[in-house]
Amino acid sequence: MLYRPASTADAEQIANIYAPYVEHTAITFATEPLTAVEFEQKILSPYPFLVCEVNGVIAGYAYASALRKKKAYRWAVEPSIYIDPSYQGMGIGKGLMERLLKLLRLQKFQSVYSCITLPNEKSIRLHEGFGFREVGRFEKSGYKLGKWHDVVWLYRPLADFPENPAEPLPFRQLDARTLQTIL
Repeated sequence: MLYRPASTADAEQIANIYAPYVEHTAITFATEPLTAVEFEQKILSPYPFLVCEVNGVIAGYAYASALRKKKAYRWAVEPSIYIDPSYQGMGIGKGLMERLLKLLRLQKFQSVYSCITLPNEKSIRLHEGFGFREVGRFEKSGYKLGKWHDVVWLYRPLADFPENPAEPLPFRQLDARTLQTIL
């Protein structure tokens, strides 16, 4: 398994992993799959976007995005992890989450909030294994595939919440040598 930062050349494979989740599950509330171009924009954002390759094929990916757009939220992020179903159960999600959290700490983010559609025990267990805890439940908050779905919000601190926090660093400004030690 090779973990590395995503490149725009990966966008098509990433879009192909995501599309079945949109079309056949409520894991994401998206109703239209993202295009490769839309994934390219996410890859080029200031947040980390990682892939896991198995024998040269992208088996899964993880990225972070802003929790909310207002400036005071800039130290809080939301992770997303998707694994190609044929590669599930190999520990790829765990490997991606471990690396993503380390990178977010290096970037000076303070909090991670994850929104998970229920039921999704695999995702809940993955997050709890990394110290996330439930902080809220929104009942019947999304309607998809002919039924209402609850979501749960999980939270994990990343740092010690300094009085004057440093500005988060853009992912592409992290030192290449540091990236190598994490990935």
